Amino acid sequence: MRIARFSVREGAAAGSVSFGVVEGDADQPDSLVVHTLAGHPFGAAEPTGESHPLSRVRLLSPMLPSKVVAVGRNYAAHAAELGNQVPDVPLTFFKPSTSVIGPTEAIAYPPFTSDLQHEAELAVVIGRMCREVPVDRVPEVVFGYTCANDVTARDVQQREGQWARAKGFDTACPLGPWIETDLDPADLAITCTVNGELRQAGRTSLMVRGIPELIAHISEAMTLLPGDVILTGTPAGVGPLNVGDEVAVSVEGIGTLANKVIKRG
Repeated sequence: MRIARFSVREGAAAGSVSFGVVEGDADQPDSLVVHTLAGHPFGAAEPTGESHPLSRVRLLSPMLPSKVVAVGRNYAAHAAELGNQVPDVPLTFFKPSTSVIGPTEAIAYPPFTSDLQHEAELAVVIGRMCREVPVDRVPEVVFGYTCANDVTARDVQQREGQWARAKGFDTACPLGPWIETDLDPADLAITCTVNGELRQAGRTSLMVRGIPELIAHISEAMTLLPGDVILTGTPAGVGPLNVGDEVAVSVEGIGTLANKVIKRG
C-alpha cells in the first residue's frame, strides 16, 4: 500500500491537507489516483469515499517526523570515496524536522556552502512508539519505506567536523513521494540522477549493517515515535548540486523523489 500526504489544489477543499492511499501504475502517472483517508494512517484511518487524480493534488512530505535519525558510512564504497573507514559501530546523526521537505518543494542552496551534494537513500518510517527493539522484532515497528535525499554541504561537513549545519539546514531532507508499506527492503536498487544523468547506483544489499541492526542500535539509546524517519546511508557516487539542477532519487518498489535546486532567497 502506498500512503501519501497531500494538499488539494482546487475546489472547495483547496489547501486542505490529508493522507490518502495511492493506486495505479507508477510507470503511468496519468493512471494514479489518491483515495482520501479520514484521520491518521497510524490510527483508525478510514476511506472517506473522496478521490483525486494525483495530477490534481500536491504531494507533501509523507510524514512530519519528530526527528530524522541518519546513518553515515553504511556503504563501504561510499565511505572509501570520501577517504573514510567503515566505523566499528553505526555512525548516527540527526537531521532536524525543519530540514524535511516533500517531492514538490525546492532545495534551497545555502549561502554558507560552495559544495552542496546529493546522497540518495532508502528511508524507514517508524509505525509505533518503541524503545530497545530486539533485532528480530524490528519488522513490528516499521510502518513502511520512502525515498530520501540526505543533502549535504560537504565543505561545511569537512571544515566543522560535526554535521549539524552541514546536513541539518532548511530543505536538506527531501522525503517522498509516498510511503510504501508492503516492501522487502533487503535488496532494492537505489539510483540518483541529476538533470537526467546517472550519478549513483547501488543496492540495499550492500549496506554494511541492515535495517534490523540499525533500528535496534538506535532504539537502544532513544525512544522512536510514530512517523520518525531513519535514513540508512547512501551508495557511492555522491556529487555536486548547482542552482537550477533537478535531482531525482529512485528506490525500487517505491518510486521517484524529484526536487529542483534554487538559490536561497
